[in-house]
Amino acid sequence: MTERPTSYGGPPRGRVTALRGATVSLRDDPFQAPSAACLEHYDDALIVIEDGRITAFGAYATTRRALPAGVEPRRFENALITPGFVDAHVHYPQTQIIGAFGSDLLGWLERYTFPTELLFADRAHAEQVAALFLRALFAAGTTTAAVYGTVHAHSADAFFAEAERFGARMIAGKVMMDRNAPEGLLDTAERGYEESRALIERWHGRGRLGYAVTPRFAPACSDAQLDAAGALLAENPGVRLQTHLAESAAEVAWVKELFPARADYLDVYAHHGLAGPRSLFGHAIHLDEDAFARCHACDAALVHCPGSNLFLGSGLFRLFDAVDPRRPVRVGLGSDVGAGTSLSPFRSMGDACKVSAVVGRRLAAAQAFHLATLGGARALGVEDRIGRIAVGYEADLCVLDLAATPLLAFRARWCDSVEELLFALMTLADDRLVRATYVAGEAVFDRDG
Repeated sequence: MTERPTSYGGPPRGRVTALRGATVSLRDDPFQAPSAACLEHYDDALIVIEDGRITAFGAYATTRRALPAGVEPRRFENALITPGFVDAHVHYPQTQIIGAFGSDLLGWLERYTFPTELLFADRAHAEQVAALFLRALFAAGTTTAAVYGTVHAHSADAFFAEAERFGARMIAGKVMMDRNAPEGLLDTAERGYEESRALIERWHGRGRLGYAVTPRFAPACSDAQLDAAGALLAENPGVRLQTHLAESAAEVAWVKELFPARADYLDVYAHHGLAGPRSLFGHAIHLDEDAFARCHACDAALVHCPGSNLFLGSGLFRLFDAVDPRRPVRVGLGSDVGAGTSLSPFRSMGDACKVSAVVGRRLAAAQAFHLATLGGARALGVEDRIGRIAVGYEADLCVLDLAATPLLAFRARWCDSVEELLFALMTLADDRLVRATYVAGEAVFDRDG
């Protein structure tokens, strides 16, 4: 594992490196266009990186002339280089409860989540978990994530400080929560506002870091606190908003009791100025057509968390209804650890394929891959910087070992297209799949190094 000094501010100026191997990336949305027109695949490609950005990319035979004298590309055989993956919804404090015996959503919060998050009153504990979590993300091939802290402001400080050490593009925020939780996890509307504002001033736009205003979910927030979240969003044009929406039927019914004047769950957020192009709503399982249409109209993004939804029995997200080309909604993919049982984007992609099949429509490999790369970047509003391999993009990359296991090596031999290979990886991948992960062109994880 490569580590950097605490003061890391980016790759060394003028540093040029290069990677060589098979690559796959997306140039467009396969939910809106044929997969063949969206996928970009090279059997032997060259990626040239300077100052953390891709300066040349294409077939090795034609791109090698872009290599500066003396730069020898690192070559990966029997591998596939992809963009770094995007986890659009994950709770880093819940790393320590992955795999705890499942309950329904509200029971899970009471039994596992809240007791675990109380431990984050200890700053040292937050720093320890943040360090472990970030390294686990990199080992899974994830280079960007939208991350929830706890109600403690230093939980966000701990995560941002660790992400800054590696120069990673991360979005995160402290949870705002002033009711329906243990006393030790409650702030107030005023304190939530002030602490979030201070965190925005301290971290947002620092290096590759971004802040997300983070009211946990409507039942844990008073009207005053949702107003405070809306004020933070209005006052800080560059920040994001992340929260939960319509994850379980019981939760939806609870919201109706708590907010009787509002038309539905989404309307609660819209009423407080929290539904718009910078909004990232996790789960969104129990939405009707009218709610999807309103998400499209205000350009809010949704995050599909299939692993968590299956584990807690929350329901099945209607992905193809959400991305209906007549009024498409931006959708990313989230692990939702710890109710999600793996940080691996390939586990999430595989679960998304299964959920779609049960709902009644098969998810193609290119579509699942899109959710975890370019689609995730679009959901987070950073698709002009990450999510694909292209000149001008930040060099966040993942190298997959196609011989990571004997079974995978055997299966890969019988794949007659890159799409079939991607689908096989979504089925067979485990933690051994990721060979290396690069952030801004620098190796932050090297399985064999």
